[in-house]
Amino acid sequence: MSTAAVSVDHVAKRFRVYHERNQTLKAAVMRRRRAVYEDFWALDDVSFEIPEGSTFGLVGDNGSGKSTLLKTLARILYPDRGSVVTRGRVAALLEVGSGFHPELSGRENVFLNGSILGMSKVEIARKFDSIVDFSGVEQFIDQPVKNYSSGMYVRLGFAVAINVDPEILLVDEVLAVGDSAFQEKCAEKFVDFRREGRTVVVVSHSMPSVRAMCDQVAWLDHGRLVETGAAQPILENYLDSTRNDVREGPGGSVRWGSAEALIDAVELVHGGQTVGAVASGAEVTVRVRYTAGQQVDRPVFGLAVDTHDGIYVWGNNTRDAGHTIDRITGSGVMECRVPRLALQPGSYLVTAAITDASTTHVIDFVRHAARLQVEHRVPGDSSGVASLDGQWS
Repeated sequence: MSTAAVSVDHVAKRFRVYHERNQTLKAAVMRRRRAVYEDFWALDDVSFEIPEGSTFGLVGDNGSGKSTLLKTLARILYPDRGSVVTRGRVAALLEVGSGFHPELSGRENVFLNGSILGMSKVEIARKFDSIVDFSGVEQFIDQPVKNYSSGMYVRLGFAVAINVDPEILLVDEVLAVGDSAFQEKCAEKFVDFRREGRTVVVVSHSMPSVRAMCDQVAWLDHGRLVETGAAQPILENYLDSTRNDVREGPGGSVRWGSAEALIDAVELVHGGQTVGAVASGAEVTVRVRYTAGQQVDRPVFGLAVDTHDGIYVWGNNTRDAGHTIDRITGSGVMECRVPRLALQPGSYLVTAAITDASTTHVIDFVRHAARLQVEHRVPGDSSGVASLDGQWS
C-alpha cells in the first residue's frame, strides 16, 4: 500500500450567496434591515485519499466543487469543516497566468511567479533556461506578457510550476488551452513525475485527457463525493450519468443510442462453436447479432476490448477497416475475424457499437456486451497485456 500524498477528511466549504446586500453602514441604517443571503455548500463532507506517486483526476459537472476542492488543496481556500493534509511541497497552476503581472516581461514574471511558488532567486536563475525551453516562448521572453496569447501564458506558467520540483502538482483545466504538441509534452512530464514518485492532481472536463493521464479519480456531484477509485470504471459511471438515454442492454450491460438499430447479442466463435474462452494466440471471431427496426444507410459497426480492470486494449470498426456497408434493415449478423488473438491470459470485456457513417452519431452502444477469457498456452510470453510471441536465439 502506498502512502497518501493528500488526505481529505470530511471537508466542507460554504459560500454566502447574497440576494440583498448592504454595501455600506449608511445603507444598513437607512434600510433598517440586514443583508439577505443563503448558504451555498460548494463542498459537503468530502473524504478520500490521493496515493503518493499517482496522477489523480477530479471529475464532475460544472458547479460540482472540483475547482473549490483544488483551491482547498492548494490552501488558497480553507474548509469550514474537516481538514486537508498534504505531504510534500505543493505547486499549483489554477488558472491561465496565475501569479503573472501583465505589464512585466516573461523573464520578469518567471522570477516573480517562481518566488511566489517558493523558489529562491538563485534557484530560479539556475533553472531559467530549462523553464524557457519547456515553455517554447524563447522568442518573446522579454516581451510584456499582456501581449501573450492564452496558450503562451499557459506554457510559461506550467513550465515555472513544474520546475518548482513539487512533490504534489495541482493543475486546473488550463492545459486544455495548450496545443497538441504542448499537451503531449505535459503528458510526458506527468509520466516522469510518476516515475519519480511525485503526485499530480488534475481537474479537467476532457474525458479523453483524464482517461489517458489518470490512474485514479474522484467524482463530485453538487459538492458531494459520489465515488473514488480506479479511473476507468468511475469515468464510465460518470459518463453514463450525463446521458439521458442510458438503458439496460444484453446481459445487464449498459447501452445508449438513438436505437434505429439494436445489438441483440455479441458472441465469441472458435472452431465454429460459440465459446467463452480462447487460448492466447488462437483464432477467434466476434459475432454481432443486430436488428434494424428501420433502414439504416451506411452504418459503421465497431468493437473494443478492455482488460477487466479497465485498460483500453484494442478498437476496430468497419469504416477504418475499409469494409463499407450500404444499408441494413431487419435482423442480421456482422462478424469480425481475428486471425491471432495476441492477448496474454486473463479476463477481457468486449464492447460493441453501431454508429452512422461519420461515427459521431451513436445508434447503439453496448458496453461490456461479452466477456472474453483468454487461456494460457505453452510456450507463451511472461507478462503484460499483449502476446507478441517473443523468440530467443
